[in-house]
Amino acid sequence: MKYGYIRVSTKEQNIDRQLTAILKEKIEMKQIYIDKASGKDFNRRRYKKLIRKLKEGDELYIKSIDRLGRNYDEIIKEWNVITKEKNVDIVVLDFPLLDTRNQINNLTGKFLSDIVLQILSYVAQIERENIHQRQMEGI
Repeated sequence: MKYGYIRVSTKEQNIDRQLTAILKEKIEMKQIYIDKASGKDFNRRRYKKLIRKLKEGDELYIKSIDRLGRNYDEIIKEWNVITKEKNVDIVVLDFPLLDTRNQINNLTGKFLSDIVLQILSYVAQIERENIHQRQMEGI
């Protein structure tokens, strides 16, 4: 089964860009889970429901890694839960190197994917910290 996950940080933000990208993958609306919550942690209602629903062989589509979250350690942890414990593939639409469907028995592919995931997770957390700092400064 194909699922999509969309996250925006506030209720005022628009989901259209993410929704359009996920719908292009032929994912039914009822299989798309949407949260309007911060990416600082994974304590999100629809995300938790999605994780409970996922089973081996499913595919999870997200627009970009920062839509999954903005906390380095938790992104890595959740990625491993989804791909290794649940045996679900993740497709990051904005970054084809993070498409786990192509790396099942390819050690080099897994290695590159792990490195890219770590770098992008780091960037997502740094961006969260920068956003917080700008908010504190009133920018």
